[in-house]
Amino acid sequence: MEGIWISIAILSAASIALVSIFDSHLISKRMPSTRSYLLIVSPIIMVSAIIIAFLFPLPTNVSFWHLVVAVISGLLRAVSVIILLYTLRREEVSRAVPVVSIYPVFVAIMAVPLLGETLNYLQGLAIAIVVFGVAIISIKKRTGNSTNWLGKTFFLLLSSSLLLASADVGSKYALEHFSFWNMYWISILCIATMLLVISLRKSVIKELTQIVRPRTALMLVVANEMLVVASAIMMFWAMERGPVSLVSTLTSTRPLFVVIYVLILSRFLPNLLFEGDLGRGVMLVRLVATAMIAGGIAIIYLV
Repeated sequence: MEGIWISIAILSAASIALVSIFDSHLISKRMPSTRSYLLIVSPIIMVSAIIIAFLFPLPTNVSFWHLVVAVISGLLRAVSVIILLYTLRREEVSRAVPVVSIYPVFVAIMAVPLLGETLNYLQGLAIAIVVFGVAIISIKKRTGNSTNWLGKTFFLLLSSSLLLASADVGSKYALEHFSFWNMYWISILCIATMLLVISLRKSVIKELTQIVRPRTALMLVVANEMLVVASAIMMFWAMERGPVSLVSTLTSTRPLFVVIYVLILSRFLPNLLFEGDLGRGVMLVRLVATAMIAGGIAIIYLV
């Protein structure tokens, strides 16, 4: 049972990948704007966080400093999530998510000096393989045979990745004094509050009346946020028990599952997502990158 945190971290990645698919569909196909989506999401996740906070209050001996670190970690995670959600309206989910998933590199760089974690050569190789795999997925084919990166949004997504890495390191530090339940509701409250600050506008409230088939959209949002709750709890549970550098690497395999989901959906429900060319060449490149990610996971399992 000692390595069960590995399986939980991967299950968290698979769940959050499904969340990305739902996010992409809702934002690009069902919602008038990204802010209208955020306005619906924020009260749902806030209620879940308040319930968990009531059931799992903070320890009585918690220090002010560790509480500050936990809140800052939650705020950094919130900004990272917001950046990703905004890009999903104009970029393919199977290419935006991999760029953000480079964050284990930043986690590994920060965790060694700040948290005293150590990585052996094989674990370092595993991180490099996973990150290289997700980087390949972010390459975009232009007209003709040339390729380029995502363009202007690449650096925006890279900043989201850096923020997410900082949030993970801060969470790991706070988890030395909090339970994973505490870390969950603190982070979710920070995210929900920031989403409300951004989206609570009269114009956005008016946009909600433009939603086609609002009951179906609301059901999808609720189902999606239940997945968010499950994946976040699993991530913090794994982080509490394993090295943050390796947990971050495992949860960053979200692109592996995103690509698999997109390939399946593009065949059976081709209009469900905003996706560009998914020809044989593109599929081959993404499958190779996926195999690299799976190989990195295998190394972590075997070490």
